[in-house]
Amino acid sequence: MLHRVFIAVNLPEEIKEKLFSFGKKYQSLPAKWVEKENIHITVLFLGNLDDNQLFETIQNTKQILKNHKPFLVEIEQLTYGPDNKIPPKMIWAKVKKNKEFSCLKNDIENALFDLPEYKYKTKEGKSFSPHITIARIESFKFRALPNNPEIDIPLNMQFEINSIDIMESVLTKKGPEYTILESINL
Repeated sequence: MLHRVFIAVNLPEEIKEKLFSFGKKYQSLPAKWVEKENIHITVLFLGNLDDNQLFETIQNTKQILKNHKPFLVEIEQLTYGPDNKIPPKMIWAKVKKNKEFSCLKNDIENALFDLPEYKYKTKEGKSFSPHITIARIESFKFRALPNNPEIDIPLNMQFEINSIDIMESVLTKKGPEYTILESINL
């Protein structure tokens, strides 16, 4: 059986609530807003894994996280993303880059992609830009707007990352449904 898997940081409820509330403020934008329970930071998207790959992913991620301690992250601003993409693809909350988070992501990625079970997978090869997707823009409708509303809202929210979740995504007609397969403390 294949599982569509990613590694994520799930946010504290009060931060999810604040980020979700922006959908009301910008409801006139042609965008599909992320459900509150689905708001997270993707650390690493792994794609389709078989049962053996999933087992090895969980075991190796547990080993890697033994070398990491909890750390603070700052959510800087709400803006369009990715940077310099016209029209934008998303509305997202940018997470301030930080050494601990980058090291964590790189350690997990390197450990997993060195596994024999991952021989047919390749690393993304792009720099880690942590963000929280709040909405996905409907590009065609966005281009048709007479003027694009500016979104650049400072957020200055902080929280501690003290666990990482291995998640499964099941795509449905209503949108993705996420399930935590394993939550691993730092």
